[in-house]
Amino acid sequence: ASFDRRRVRVLRAGGKRSILNYSNYFMSLILTTKSSKDYELLDSGEGEKLERYGQVVISRPDPQALWPKLLSSKEWQKANAIFSRDEKVGWKIKGKIPEKWLINFSDLSFFIKLSPFKHTGLFPEQASNWEWMKNLINKEKRKVSVLNLFGYTGGATLAAAQVEAEVCHLDASKTAIAWARENADISGLSDKPIRWILDDAVAFVKREIKRGRKYDGVIMDPPAFGHGPKGEMWRIEENFVELLDLCYQVLSVQPLFLLINGYASGYSSIAYENNLLPLVKKYGGIIEKGELTIAESGSGRLLPCGIFARWFIQSGGFDCRQKISI
Repeated sequence: ASFDRRRVRVLRAGGKRSILNYSNYFMSLILTTKSSKDYELLDSGEGEKLERYGQVVISRPDPQALWPKLLSSKEWQKANAIFSRDEKVGWKIKGKIPEKWLINFSDLSFFIKLSPFKHTGLFPEQASNWEWMKNLINKEKRKVSVLNLFGYTGGATLAAAQVEAEVCHLDASKTAIAWARENADISGLSDKPIRWILDDAVAFVKREIKRGRKYDGVIMDPPAFGHGPKGEMWRIEENFVELLDLCYQVLSVQPLFLLINGYASGYSSIAYENNLLPLVKKYGGIIEKGELTIAESGSGRLLPCGIFARWFIQSGGFDCRQKISI
């Protein structure tokens, strides 16, 4: 971790101001997922990555892997499934593998499926964010409500529900929501207070504002481009700032966190951090930003997978709920 030693002006009770060189307000981090029983990054390089999900080994493209492979081509060819962009785009299956199979990851259970767009239904690099969120919720002596936008197959939703948060899971895909509900069931969380919403993110949050509903935490993983269930258009460069402003309006009077994940090419975590600064000025708290990575099991090399920025209130120690002028 690296620290941004910005001078912060704290407005204390009674209107008195004082200057703090409090480095923990802004931190740059590299979050890393390491190998576990049912998931392993075996190797990466030359625009590809080799992974193991349970007993199934797959090879698929990854443009971030701009370095030589360490394992031999013979080892790579042992993969049970290879996603190819040569001639016919799609998965080439060797032998028989299930249409879907169960793995345990980060204290949760997931069905893994090979999608037409090279995805598997799990983003292992998010494990650090899930643990961070669970730790924040566990420290609160109250019921915490969480809004998960672009929730996909439910990793963050299930992590929050696991620590007794009330969760609203939203996605524009019926398939993704059905998959997330399957994951909730096999994780033993189907009876938890989760609302499953099929809707456009912007339209839904606008309605939540009108209804007066509030959330203590918000998670979003906005794509570069997409469509809502009724054909609503989403472009990150046009709609992201609007959605974030709407999310500010559904935060409770005592908000706990807001997490933004990014996989859209070309954006920096600094761009996301800049959008979170109003929360620090209004509520106090801390911003962390950086990269999401996975470590190769053999070499320890880090494969960059995405970016994140997160604002949060940290319980205990320095009173981060003091308002700050930057």
